[in-house]
Amino acid sequence: MALGPRLDLRQSQSLVMTPQLQQAIKLLALSNLEIETFVGEALEANPLLEAGELRAEDREAPPESEQPDIHDATPGNGDEALDIDPAALDTDRDTGDWSAEISGGSAEGLDLENRSDAELSLADHLERQLGPAAPDAQTAFIARHIIGLLDEAGYLATPLRDIAIDLDVALTRVEEALEVVQSLDPTGVGARSLSECLALQAKEADRYDPCMEVLIDNLELVAKGAVAHLKRICRVDDEDFAAMLAELRGYDPKPGLRFGGGTSGAIVPDVLLSARDDAWDIRLNEGTLPRLVVNRSYYVELRAGATSKDAKGWLSEKLADANWLIKALDQRQKTILKVAAEIVKQQDGFFRRGVSELRPLTLAKVAEAIEMHESTVSRVTSNKFLHCERGTFELKYFFTSGVGGGADGEGASAEAVKARIKALTDAEDPKKILSDDALVDLLKAEGFDLARRTVAKYREAIGIGSSVQRRRAKKLAAMG
Repeated sequence: MALGPRLDLRQSQSLVMTPQLQQAIKLLALSNLEIETFVGEALEANPLLEAGELRAEDREAPPESEQPDIHDATPGNGDEALDIDPAALDTDRDTGDWSAEISGGSAEGLDLENRSDAELSLADHLERQLGPAAPDAQTAFIARHIIGLLDEAGYLATPLRDIAIDLDVALTRVEEALEVVQSLDPTGVGARSLSECLALQAKEADRYDPCMEVLIDNLELVAKGAVAHLKRICRVDDEDFAAMLAELRGYDPKPGLRFGGGTSGAIVPDVLLSARDDAWDIRLNEGTLPRLVVNRSYYVELRAGATSKDAKGWLSEKLADANWLIKALDQRQKTILKVAAEIVKQQDGFFRRGVSELRPLTLAKVAEAIEMHESTVSRVTSNKFLHCERGTFELKYFFTSGVGGGADGEGASAEAVKARIKALTDAEDPKKILSDDALVDLLKAEGFDLARRTVAKYREAIGIGSSVQRRRAKKLAAMG
């Protein structure tokens, strides 16, 4: 083959996101209340946008001759839900507009009435410190999201990888943002476990030496009072061990409880679910949905006064932006309803009979059922809450792994198993406490085929002590 310069003609296809499309995708991850903030900023920036009901004189769009071509600026047909495959997009995950503020919540049911009345919540206290602590706007944005996910004790239960997927950022950026949150006061917030919480406080006190590290890594031995074993593995004498233990006991295992509720204000649901005969009525919470229209009369007035090319170009750009935002919000609402309807369909048993009927469910399964990409479902379920007769739940609560193959062959939800374990232990005879082996047998008789270690893990996860601990506690209760 001869070597030399030559010209080749090649064809290729690629999808490059416009700034408008990037923003449309990010809108999916915002809750209704956060959308209100976004829309408020849009109303200030665009004189053609108007909040409120559609007026009679505005029902007609401007004549076609006066409308710019906005095909490339819109994310799709306004009658369709928005669905984007990130694998096909030529975009940098670490760039974009990070001016919006995102808050989150627990993955458990939330009581709207029982919110903290404290003047300053943990989230407020942390966000006040965030400005000087965050090195850039994107880190601050992710850190605010993490702060919103903290529970009342200040712990982060959401895996960092899930946060990275929800926000569509690199995992390393989430890790950097978590370091910022963990640097804030009170020391220990943002921890993912008790040992990490205590380790952060030991580091702050400059007491996190190798011996203290071993002690903190073996908190289960501390709880059991295994002093001899701990001194041996920590390689310290009686005096040093006593000092370490005193130091450890001086730390706060729940630093967030010094403040009010873990979230700023009450959780407002995005989706409302109610029973209607044998079906479900699913609708968006219209009380928090923005209503936008294009002020046509003002557009015509400005158009008549626009004499220069620049003025006409600016006006056309504002009209395109207004039309795009209205369509993007409409698509967002359709997408949320479509995903929520499928979740309700898949978890019908939960809504009718409770957590024992919660089925294993994955993002991929919902995405396949509604013919959307998994990342779209992930964005839609991020920071969205559904209110039903059983309470208010984050949409992500309904996604849970399956364990112990049931009669239908698909297994049971981990939450359903936990609920059944709690019910069994609550109803046990104080004189005949159920061992983990006994729980395994009872659960197996009900169709839950679980290993003993799995039962023990779930029992501990919901705060139920061992059979010995429960026997002691019930004896004390009977004596009282």
